[in-house]
Amino acid sequence: MCSVLHAEELTDTDIESPSPFKSEVEFGYQAHSGNSDSESLNARLSGEYTKNRYRATGEWKYYLLYKDGEEDKRQSTYDLQADYKLGSKSYAYSSFSGYDSKYSAYYTDYTISAGLGYQLTNSKHWLIEGELGPGYRYQEPNLDEIDDDDIVFPDVVKEAIIRGNLAATWKPIKTLSIGGKLTVVAGESNTRTDTEISVINEITADIALKLVHNRQYHNKVPNGLSNTDSILSVNLLFLF
Repeated sequence: MCSVLHAEELTDTDIESPSPFKSEVEFGYQAHSGNSDSESLNARLSGEYTKNRYRATGEWKYYLLYKDGEEDKRQSTYDLQADYKLGSKSYAYSSFSGYDSKYSAYYTDYTISAGLGYQLTNSKHWLIEGELGPGYRYQEPNLDEIDDDDIVFPDVVKEAIIRGNLAATWKPIKTLSIGGKLTVVAGESNTRTDTEISVINEITADIALKLVHNRQYHNKVPNGLSNTDSILSVNLLFLF
């Protein structure tokens, strides 16, 4: 009897709850096409905290572009979001997205939004979530000449927007994950659509190979400029 009780006490003591915090560090190489053809190095940091009804996520990306062996461009992108679960599948969200860049039509592009999200499915193999809500956008145009005769729209943008987001992750096997994300921000001045497709193959429990294709589309651009900028990257992903 004493041996059984002692074994049970040890078992209870050894049980550890999973950590509510997850983080990732990513490094890689990129090839750009669209308004610019160049090579670059990139880095990414992300974290997620989930406990009870709350979930908070944050992500920072940094791009450093080179042309002819010299630094040519820099870009920082950051996303913050907080979610509160309302029911078994619904949740309320608030988000902030922004980037600072000399690469695209705007030096800065900041968006805040709040609304409702819905988890269409959350199973062992599939996770699909959709979000919709109003928000506000601030954009400062890049007034430097991109070509000899072409500059971007010169107006600073301050406007109300509607934001929609759809994200899906498919995990067919334990070591392989395929993800897709579509974000649309629509305002009076412009509609921006961001898409991302990623494939993650785990090499070990803590290291993975990640392939990502990002595409950014503006429905209005000055004459002579492409509506689309795309990024293809091959990265090493470190999981913590």
